[in-house]
Amino acid sequence: MLYPIQNEVRSVMELNGIWDVSIERQSVSGSNMPLTDCFKVYVPGSINDQVRDEKIRNHVGDFWYRREVYVPNYLFSQRIVLRFGSVTQRADVYVNGKQVFSHIGGFTPFEFELNKYIRVGKNELEVKVSNILDNTTLPVGYHLKTEDKEEVIPLFDFYNYCGIHRSVVLYTTNDTYIKDIDINYQIKENYAMVLPKVEIVGDYDNIIYEILDDTENVVSASDDIHNLLVDSPRLWQPMNAYLYTLRVKVFSNGRLVDIYSEKFGIRTIEIKNNQLLINGKSYYLKGFGRHEDFPVLGKGHNGAVTVLDHNLMKWMGANSYRTSHYPYAEEDLRLADEEGLLVIDEAPGVGLYSRFNFDVSKNNADNSTWSWVQTQEHHKQVIQELVTRDKNHPSVIAWAIANEPAGHHPGACEYFKPLVELTKSLDYEHRPVVVPNIVNATPELDEITKLVDIICLNRYYGWYIDHGNLNESLEKLKKEVETWHEKYPDKPIMFSEFGVDTVPGLHSLYENPYSEEYQRDYYQAYFDVFDEYSYVIGEHLWNFADFVTGRNLRRIDGNLKGIFTRDRRPKSVAYDIRKRWTSMD
Repeated sequence: MLYPIQNEVRSVMELNGIWDVSIERQSVSGSNMPLTDCFKVYVPGSINDQVRDEKIRNHVGDFWYRREVYVPNYLFSQRIVLRFGSVTQRADVYVNGKQVFSHIGGFTPFEFELNKYIRVGKNELEVKVSNILDNTTLPVGYHLKTEDKEEVIPLFDFYNYCGIHRSVVLYTTNDTYIKDIDINYQIKENYAMVLPKVEIVGDYDNIIYEILDDTENVVSASDDIHNLLVDSPRLWQPMNAYLYTLRVKVFSNGRLVDIYSEKFGIRTIEIKNNQLLINGKSYYLKGFGRHEDFPVLGKGHNGAVTVLDHNLMKWMGANSYRTSHYPYAEEDLRLADEEGLLVIDEAPGVGLYSRFNFDVSKNNADNSTWSWVQTQEHHKQVIQELVTRDKNHPSVIAWAIANEPAGHHPGACEYFKPLVELTKSLDYEHRPVVVPNIVNATPELDEITKLVDIICLNRYYGWYIDHGNLNESLEKLKKEVETWHEKYPDKPIMFSEFGVDTVPGLHSLYENPYSEEYQRDYYQAYFDVFDEYSYVIGEHLWNFADFVTGRNLRRIDGNLKGIFTRDRRPKSVAYDIRKRWTSMD
């Protein structure tokens, strides 16, 4: 799906701003009577942190969004499309009282044509937004409903924010339009062949392809994709990005009917000799797991927060991050493309673990996950939407198709094998596929690691295991690393999560958990272990910043494993990590 842009042919009109929201639809009729008992919410943004009433904040079920949309008459000469960047978790869209579209999945865009549903001037747009999760959705949760109470118990460790979380836009195209672009390329000895696959809807008689350099000079042009050659191409490098632009022009009867420009980078990715090679050079991944989470906004996208987070990561010496545990806003990846940050792009396959518990020692109560969850068809959908949206981003170096599933429960291999194959088939680059592993899925029991390209370990020795005991923990950590390598000697290992909850400003003379000193000691101990093994290719700390979770005895004001506080103030360990990362080659 193409990102909405404005140019000679296409127009874009944002529908962000203040919307009316109601928990219950008080009146329904063919004339679409207005909602009553409304409150105001800003879009994009989560509902939950914009309201004071806890009944609204904790409501389980449907929220009704409403606003008026004025459509000028000149737009009706074109195809008019309504596009939502994301709505969490389900959206049913009504235009002038008629339901016109539905989408399940809270982290990828969806769109549809509006022309037959709207009129010149004022129109009423309503969106029914549901926050319900169960064993058919991703993320996974328990949906419990009795006569007295309805609740969702998430099987994951972040808050189940609800709302229209990314931009809503109207955009236009002509009836003949470019629907999608795959930018494939082959790097030869001293040139690159660019072989785009362009999907066009409607009648046309000619296509012109142009490749522009970063100064907007045309370096190659043809009406035949086999003639698109870039001599001595500049490669897209980590932390040293260089972007070309593919410009596609579509003509009908000699008239330009559509044009679209897509930026792309030329680079190679390879797993070889237990190393991650980009353009033939080995790279060690330094960075974070992150969350879309910020005060007041919740999961609502805000460009200023994105810019700040990227600047803080670069200041730290990071070169990468994972979009844990769902696809982030498209604007994040577009910025990562520009800056050379490496991204492990993750589908919302989180919560795939029946009876999940933060205390991993209690996670072996049953092994029924793959008979209980009914998510595989939806999982295919979210992978399809993820890869279709993000395939052209040079910053994306791997696909994470789930996080901490029950890889040791019977049926895990049968569940994930078709998903790994689907991901590879959708991606013309065949980028590495990973599934971050939970500690319960040991090398002896795990059924998923044999399917993936990099062993990604989420490990919390010294926190959830051997709490506060670093010496004993590190011996277990070393033993496990070596066991994984013995079993899969050709697969590199990456630590995709490790960290400890740390209360900002809490200090101790001793190794007391939750203190800033313990966080510093913990990370240094882990770094010492990583540095012993040449086949460990990266470290993503958990987490970049503190974030909100559901209420839990082990969550004091949320998950406090951040290197930064939720409002982006550094904890003491930030300076230790910055010193390590900025000194690494």
